[in-house]
Amino acid sequence: KREGVSRALAPTRPVGHLIAMATTQTAILGGGCFWCVEAAIKQLRGIESVRSGYMGGHTPNPTYKQVCSGTTGHVEVAEITFDPSIISYDELLHVFFTLHDPTTLNRQGNDMGEQYRSVIFYLNEEQKKTADTARPCRCPGD
Repeated sequence: KREGVSRALAPTRPVGHLIAMATTQTAILGGGCFWCVEAAIKQLRGIESVRSGYMGGHTPNPTYKQVCSGTTGHVEVAEITFDPSIISYDELLHVFFTLHDPTTLNRQGNDMGEQYRSVIFYLNEEQKKTADTARPCRCPGD
């Protein structure tokens, strides 16, 4: 037993291997129905997991019904864990912008309400810079 670490939690591999494994990043994106975003993003290479939920509102732990009422300020989001050596944050944003129309206020397809607005919750300054320069259309010549 190591000092302060229970035997069950002590690493069985060299520490260098543990550091090498910690290579995933997280992105939080809202682009309409979270189930639709989740289903599409899960298909991409390099995606470790996708979890749907709500973010950005003022009501603690809202229910689906509360969010749909439009009174909580929340947006439906997908929390995406990805391997940046396979898919970059910039590439993920490119796919995100092909999944929905960020110029349509509070609506995606038949889904209407502020919970369906387009949003990027950046988690660090690098993501902020990438998000600030991301553009919805990556057409030739852009």
